[in-house]
Amino acid sequence: MNNTTFTNPSQVLKQFFGYSDFRGNQQAIIDSVLNKKDTIVLMPTGGGKSVCYQVPAMIFQGLTLVISPLISLMKDQVDALNANGIPAAFLNSSQSQSEQRFISSQIESGKIKLLYIAPERLYRGDYPLIDFLKTVNLSFVAIDEAHCVSQWGHDFRPEYLKIGELRKSFPQIPFIALTATADKLTRIDIADKLGLKLPQWFISSFDRSNITYRVTAKRDAMGKLLEFLDFHKKDSGVVYCLSRKNVEETAAELQARGLSALPYHAGLPREEREKNQEFFIKDEVKIMVATIAFGMGIDKSNVRFVVHMNMPQNIEGYYQETGRAGRDGLPSDALLFYSAQDAITLGRMLDQAENQQFVDVMQDKLEKMKAFCQTRICRRKYLLNYFGENHAGDCGNCDICFQKGKRQDMTIPAQMLLSAIVRLRENYGIGHVLLVLRGSKSSKLSEEHQALSVYGIGKDRPEAFWKNLCDKLIQEEYLAEAGAHFPTLKLTEFAWQKLKSKEKILLPMEESLSDVSNKPKEHHEGLLDELKALRFSIAQKSGVPPYVVFADNALLEMATYLPVDEPSFLSISGVGQVKAQSYGNDFMKVVKAYVAEHRLTPQKKKQTSRVKPARSSASESMTLKLFQEGKNIFQIANERGMTPHTVEEHLVNMVKKKHVEPEAFLSKDDVLNIRLAYRRQDSHFLKPLKEHFGERYSYFQLKVALAEER
Repeated sequence: MNNTTFTNPSQVLKQFFGYSDFRGNQQAIIDSVLNKKDTIVLMPTGGGKSVCYQVPAMIFQGLTLVISPLISLMKDQVDALNANGIPAAFLNSSQSQSEQRFISSQIESGKIKLLYIAPERLYRGDYPLIDFLKTVNLSFVAIDEAHCVSQWGHDFRPEYLKIGELRKSFPQIPFIALTATADKLTRIDIADKLGLKLPQWFISSFDRSNITYRVTAKRDAMGKLLEFLDFHKKDSGVVYCLSRKNVEETAAELQARGLSALPYHAGLPREEREKNQEFFIKDEVKIMVATIAFGMGIDKSNVRFVVHMNMPQNIEGYYQETGRAGRDGLPSDALLFYSAQDAITLGRMLDQAENQQFVDVMQDKLEKMKAFCQTRICRRKYLLNYFGENHAGDCGNCDICFQKGKRQDMTIPAQMLLSAIVRLRENYGIGHVLLVLRGSKSSKLSEEHQALSVYGIGKDRPEAFWKNLCDKLIQEEYLAEAGAHFPTLKLTEFAWQKLKSKEKILLPMEESLSDVSNKPKEHHEGLLDELKALRFSIAQKSGVPPYVVFADNALLEMATYLPVDEPSFLSISGVGQVKAQSYGNDFMKVVKAYVAEHRLTPQKKKQTSRVKPARSSASESMTLKLFQEGKNIFQIANERGMTPHTVEEHLVNMVKKKHVEPEAFLSKDDVLNIRLAYRRQDSHFLKPLKEHFGERYSYFQLKVALAEER
């Protein structure tokens, strides 16, 4: 870094981070800090919290101290800052004494602008850091993951309480506390426990509009997960499980299916955990199957999906974990599998705690999490309301919104199920109800139950249909589950009113988990693949994660606007001076070659707008052209340097857009046959359809036949 003194935050943002404009509250937050005011920032994951202290750090003359619980993340954050030309370092237990002495000397000579430490380092050990800090020019302190100071937060860390002592030791310098999640109780605690003086509060919108939220019943969870992952074949993602055993089993199942997945939980040897995490961060493995022990130490911007195989304990945890996806602002998915049994299990775990006040608060949070899973209102609206934020209208980007206008008349089967529950005096769970409804000969059924008028009236439909219907009736508040250990089904007052008035029962039948509404497509996909390959190669040689070289949204802009000279390359979001000098020639060389080969014209980027990719793609058109020339999928994939799966996706999209007829791939009879079977089944998933037809049709042929229907 040169010795230039910076006074303008916008100049720092452009030169070092490559962005022309601040987002949301960033400018106001930075102004508050530069005016030496204590500041508290609530901003969603991916909202740009780090810029709020990294930019002032380059303007203040002395050292900025960053306190973070995430030792595993420190190296990546420091690597990213150094790659941008900002001198930063960390001190933690992973370093030798000689390394730590060298960093200390660099700080003393003023060569380090940001120092990352864990809170326990402040006062613990033979040489507590607080003594050293009193000897250097400390100008600013940033406290990341500030919710860790509160016992009401979802990740309380007692060592954070010591930061209040640090505040007293440096009364003249500004402190900033930052977190992505904090309810009202936690917010009060943050200001109090950290000892901040008349702090300025900045609460950004909690809305992560790029994330699609879905909750689905935990029936055939692995089958649904595999279909979901089939759509996300090229993407990185995290699959959260409740227990270590679930993690091991799920990772093994995914590996057996040929998927790139590794486990992560606290029971694994530290070396294995660290190795698996590094593989994931560096894009050498696509899926991390983990307990919630994994995640806080991840600053990976290109995570495209987060799956919860079990219901989380509270909405703060759920919101933060889903916030691992789409930190770069690109479309991403959050999928949660819900069952009443999970809620019961989590409730029992809470009951073991000794502090009754804590148990009461956490039980209330668990009930709100359960209500989120069962809600009939827009998921985003529910989440934002929980955090005290109003959301006008529905978001149009969650499963509840997708189901609007797609309700089916389920009056007769719903009446059958409700009648069976009533005849059983509302004393049983769904398992026993279905034995009666489907006319089971099981010894579990008494003669009295076999003599009921509802016995066997539902035998013409599969068990999966009735379970799915039961889930929908619970979600729509016709049914409620009662009992802590063995949940039984009871009709609600709403259900009784509906039955008495003989109104139709219209229910939203489940959407396919592979229906993602906002995948970007305007860019040149072939070029994007080439740029990602170059990024991966550079990252491996440099020993850093790929997103440290460039984030996905920077590559997406390159693949959209085709920068072939330095001014246009510098106009790409995320390209600062240092990165342009380090990598510009390599990336522009790839872009120039692609532009020449495909006879394309570079576009001028408007500085004020981010890429809003449309759904058409020149790359898809090229795939279709080669197909129409008589080439098969594997020949096209080989010629274009793509996977066969990508080529298939292109062709399915072209059928959807009516650029080609499905009959180009299947006979008319086959298309009609698939569509008829699809309409008859009780879900919108492809897996049961594939099982129905076996090897007769591939998944690609099913998707082609149904492209206009799904």
